[in-house]
Amino acid sequence: MNTLVNDLETLRDWLRYAVSRFGEAGLAFGHGTTNAYDEAVYLLLHALSLPLDRLDPFLDAKLTHPERQKILQLLQRRIDQRVPAAYLTHEAWLGSFRFYVDERVLIPRSFVAELLPDGLAPYIGSPDSVANALDLCTGSGCLAVLLAHAYAEADIDASDISSDALTVAQRNVSDYGLADRINLIRSDLFSNLSGKTYDLIISNPPYVTATAMANLPAEYRHEPRLALAGGEDGLDAVRTILAEAPRFLNPGGTLVVEVGHNRAATELSYPRVPFVWLETAASADGVFLLKREKLVAAT
Repeated sequence: MNTLVNDLETLRDWLRYAVSRFGEAGLAFGHGTTNAYDEAVYLLLHALSLPLDRLDPFLDAKLTHPERQKILQLLQRRIDQRVPAAYLTHEAWLGSFRFYVDERVLIPRSFVAELLPDGLAPYIGSPDSVANALDLCTGSGCLAVLLAHAYAEADIDASDISSDALTVAQRNVSDYGLADRINLIRSDLFSNLSGKTYDLIISNPPYVTATAMANLPAEYRHEPRLALAGGEDGLDAVRTILAEAPRFLNPGGTLVVEVGHNRAATELSYPRVPFVWLETAASADGVFLLKREKLVAAT
């Protein structure tokens, strides 16, 4: 340890070392970055409290011994314990929005985030047409915060079965000054939402299949199992959502649900339902949209 701290003097030295060690260790990515280089850059800049979009001006700067010790400890946790970077830094980003995260919540990476609001405009109309919305399975509260920004006139409910997750969501809601617009509710899907109806319901529910759960990389096992495991075919929560959503949607209301890689299984289970699959930069078939009337007619 002391040898490394003495030998690696500049940020460039530590970046080269981190990328090499990440590759040797066979780390898994996908919690904000997709490769060893980007993740190493992010962790190093964050550890040094440097702007995350400014690397080149600092590459040849010599680091102090306390800075080197801090970086080494951070890299060791990432490599030896396979802790995802977002849990090491306690932050995750969706576009320009920063969220606090820890191991009580899934690390934000929803396809739905990209669709708010422009991707939904053809189906919903102007943002002011949404007076109330629900983020079902809110986790860290990230999508609820995005909903509040996308639909400035809407009152938002954000629900989750996990009280620990809601504690994290409360922090993010407060950080964005949205406590007066986002109502956090502990609920197992719709079970505690009786009497409520919405113009828009979005959900990123647990949808990882049993086979995929058994083969998750170590990094993903740090995340709450409750937020990932979707049953044998990944559709346990999705089935409940499709069955109960019509009672919670206003006439003309819209349901948007993320199902990951489960499009084929979803369509096989619901051959009469006219799913509209929404394209994002990362997926062409990971999120479906349904209008209330179409769902009622087909089920």
